[in-house]
Amino acid sequence: MAIDLRAFTAARVGLERRGASLSTSELLRFDLDHARARDAVHLELDPSSLGFDHILVRSEAKDRRTYLLRPDLGRRLQDKLQPDECDAAIVVADGLSALAVHRHAKELLNRLVPLLDGWNLAPIIVATQARVAIGDDIGEQLGAKLALVLIGERPGLTSPDSLGAYLTYNPKTGRNDAERNCVSNIRPEGLSYDAAAHLIHFLMTESRARKISGVTLKSDAAPHPLLDARPNP
Repeated sequence: MAIDLRAFTAARVGLERRGASLSTSELLRFDLDHARARDAVHLELDPSSLGFDHILVRSEAKDRRTYLLRPDLGRRLQDKLQPDECDAAIVVADGLSALAVHRHAKELLNRLVPLLDGWNLAPIIVATQARVAIGDDIGEQLGAKLALVLIGERPGLTSPDSLGAYLTYNPKTGRNDAERNCVSNIRPEGLSYDAAAHLIHFLMTESRARKISGVTLKSDAAPHPLLDARPNP
């Protein structure tokens, strides 16, 4: 019995062909997916549409074109923040897909923040034209023990709206990617909001208790039953 692999994945498998070439319908579908991915990269974040209270800051990249051409400027914070001496700073950043932030940041925060009851959280920061490492500058200025950056990930052909979460203990300028934990592909078609909130909460709790993050902090150190949950409807 033939198995239709497309019933199990959104990846580009089992493509229809005409002779040695793809069919016209498959080519048009590819062009549409590619256009959606490009649009997601160039889309500007609209902070007023996010639906939660926040403090708005900017990176040193003055506009989207500069942001794409100069990744280093997107890692540096232009604004100044008052020290807060908090347990954690949550940063929502546009990254390479503001679409992901528009669609998923509020839903994820609605599930994550209640799990952090008892934590001294800084006001949520929204950063524009920002890369992951901007959380290091923000966390250092605030005096936060942890920085959690929710950011739009690089779009794929079937996932232009994937949200990622990056956790860094003792954030400060100069941290590298090996010192962070990443939870990726947060969206209804990928890792569900509930499962992502559960995993992020676990990592934040372990990071605070053990004073580490990155490659030395493993996400499989405790069971995560929600990671097997179906995507959100």
